[in-house]
Amino acid sequence: MVTLEEIKKSLLTSLWFMFLTFPIMVIRVNTVQNEIEWRWMNMLLVGVAGFILSFFWRNLFRQKKERAEDQSVKAEKSVIFQKIYKDRKYYFPAAAILCFFVAGFPFLFSLYQTNIMITALIYVMLGLGLNIVVGLAGLLDLGYVAFYAVGAYSYALLNYHLGIGFWIALPLGGLLSALFGILLGYPVLRLRGDYLAIVTLGFGEIIRLILENWNEFSFGPSGIANIPRPGFFGIEMSLAGHTIYLYYLMILLVLFTIFVVNRLQNSRIGRAWIALREDEIACQAMGIDKAKTKLTAFALGATWAGMGGVIFAAKTTFINPASFTIWESIIILCIVVLGGMGSILGVISGAMILILLPEYLRAFSEYRMLIFGVVLVVMMIFRPGGMVPDIRRAYKYKGKEAH
Repeated sequence: MVTLEEIKKSLLTSLWFMFLTFPIMVIRVNTVQNEIEWRWMNMLLVGVAGFILSFFWRNLFRQKKERAEDQSVKAEKSVIFQKIYKDRKYYFPAAAILCFFVAGFPFLFSLYQTNIMITALIYVMLGLGLNIVVGLAGLLDLGYVAFYAVGAYSYALLNYHLGIGFWIALPLGGLLSALFGILLGYPVLRLRGDYLAIVTLGFGEIIRLILENWNEFSFGPSGIANIPRPGFFGIEMSLAGHTIYLYYLMILLVLFTIFVVNRLQNSRIGRAWIALREDEIACQAMGIDKAKTKLTAFALGATWAGMGGVIFAAKTTFINPASFTIWESIIILCIVVLGGMGSILGVISGAMILILLPEYLRAFSEYRMLIFGVVLVVMMIFRPGGMVPDIRRAYKYKGKEAH
């Protein structure tokens, strides 16, 4: 039954949306003719759309939302995913189709599409690394881009000064980033929540400012160019060959990352991270070393960021501090939150959506951030656990059978 109160609330919601989007949707500055264009029709469209969506949500999705809140996280899995997970007659065909598609992607699509996919796979690695810190250990890290920058500059500077190649720089970049993760972890061992986020945010900005202003060390805003691409036993490759080779290399690294993160998640240290996330005091009372657990999370999370930075430097062959701003940290964090904190499949899905969709929606570039914000708000309302929420495992001890 539609009530007057619901209509009033929907009308207020539409007015609020019109107020928030007024500077973006209505005002347009023409810098060529030095004029201001007033696009009132856009404001009307936003108001009507806001009213319809609010009214639609209040009346049709209210009961669904109430039912969803009462269900367990396990019940939130879709029927399709359950069939693929449990039924082998769905699992093997789906896995075979996915493998053929992944293997043939560079030959089915253009070089440009392959480059975009490589970028998406890099963000999958970064998202899985941050998932250790945020999703499993529950430590809000807003300076994750700092470890990404350390890995990229490690490869660039080691190659520039010492001539070190990609394959040696890849583990070295991960180790150096892990060292920086430990250096960040020590001062913030006693911090939680917003305070931890502020300190990590400051750490990320400190690293970026050092790289931007220490010209003798990092070449400042000019950056470092002519970074070599990864080689394959000294074989000469064209630009297309390098791109295809890097794509398959990224597939292997992502599979390796998934394997390691999955094993860590189900290990003793993984259960310690989850206990730390749920209740820090109870975790410490159970005998878990809180300091060691936090430092391990920071170090391992930073390792994957460092390796991702090395690959990014090898892909672009040029880096400068402008590539490692706070927005990179926010995008990686959004990948984890949107996909599902603690969920490997969720992080992969979130990375693919947030990195690939903006490239394919360039026609809506003016409203891209607005659409992005609306999607996040809708996700927080309808699926606060993310697209593919993590399922908590239950460990049962059956004991020995009595003879």
